[in-house]
Amino acid sequence: MNKKLVSALLCGAMVLGCVSPVAVQAEEEGVKIALVAKSAGNAFFEIAAASFVETAEAEGSTVDIIYPEEATADAQIKSLDNLISQDYDVICISANDENALQAKLEEAMDAGIKVVSFDSAVNADSRQVFVNQAGVTEVAQALMDAVYDICEGEGQWAILSATSQATNQNAWIDAMKEIMESDEKYADLELVEVAYGDDESQKSTDQTEALVTNYPDLKCICAPTTVGIAAAAKYLQDNDCTCKLTGLGLPSEMLEYTGDGDDYSCPYFYLWDMQGLGTLAAYTSIAIANEEITGAEGETFTAGDLGDFEIVAASDGGTEIILGLPLEFNPENVEEYAELY
Repeated sequence: MNKKLVSALLCGAMVLGCVSPVAVQAEEEGVKIALVAKSAGNAFFEIAAASFVETAEAEGSTVDIIYPEEATADAQIKSLDNLISQDYDVICISANDENALQAKLEEAMDAGIKVVSFDSAVNADSRQVFVNQAGVTEVAQALMDAVYDICEGEGQWAILSATSQATNQNAWIDAMKEIMESDEKYADLELVEVAYGDDESQKSTDQTEALVTNYPDLKCICAPTTVGIAAAAKYLQDNDCTCKLTGLGLPSEMLEYTGDGDDYSCPYFYLWDMQGLGTLAAYTSIAIANEEITGAEGETFTAGDLGDFEIVAASDGGTEIILGLPLEFNPENVEEYAELY
């Protein structure tokens, strides 16, 4: 299955035959990009990063992937400090903390470096634009409805998040809470705890164990993090727990845990087109560097075969580019998608 077909399956109809002016200019100018991860060992980031690098290099740009020592804002700040003097045109970053990176990213922008965030946003003052994998409300609604379905409309449930400062996690969680509080449909659901596994497998496992121990009537854990959901799925299934699981995960990591009945810990879960996210972030970074766009609301540009995108207002007062809707992975399709990522 080729990459264009994968993009079509995950993101909808392709726009064929587009030649992006951004791509032409990138080949001429050779944009130099620093792609900053949250930390090493995140499978989601690796898939997006591979697509980012492939796209950027095809357009004549160069990419250096930077891995902080750990999944903290301080570690990312140290990485950024080393990047500012290295003549990068763009820093594209998945943030461990929305606000803590502001001073260093403002320093980068003052030095003439453009800043794009993707996957997990920095605040509006710290970036030109955010490349969002899916709308916050759309992700939150999908997760909230999954919790409702798995709990059969009532009972205790919990959230297993990444770090307490992760902007994407917090945005989804806040939106889930708002949905639950504003709609009587969810009145019989009780959110008992938000736990944090810090995007570490062992800590996520420990937090899962603590949740099912502390809340013996727990019906569902929602883990909106690929590391957390995989760790929780294994613990719940290995220990024959009655508590079920949903959230955001990779099909390849969730394949053996996804199914109907008591033998499986996860009935279904969600994610989006990770390859598409990396591709869109690359085209956005190149467009920003070449001043094809500035990050202002209402601007449009072409991201290769992904098609045309419009920059829209984000809830934090900045702007964003939204890739698309979350995709459900279930027993009927998880095996097929596991072959892709």
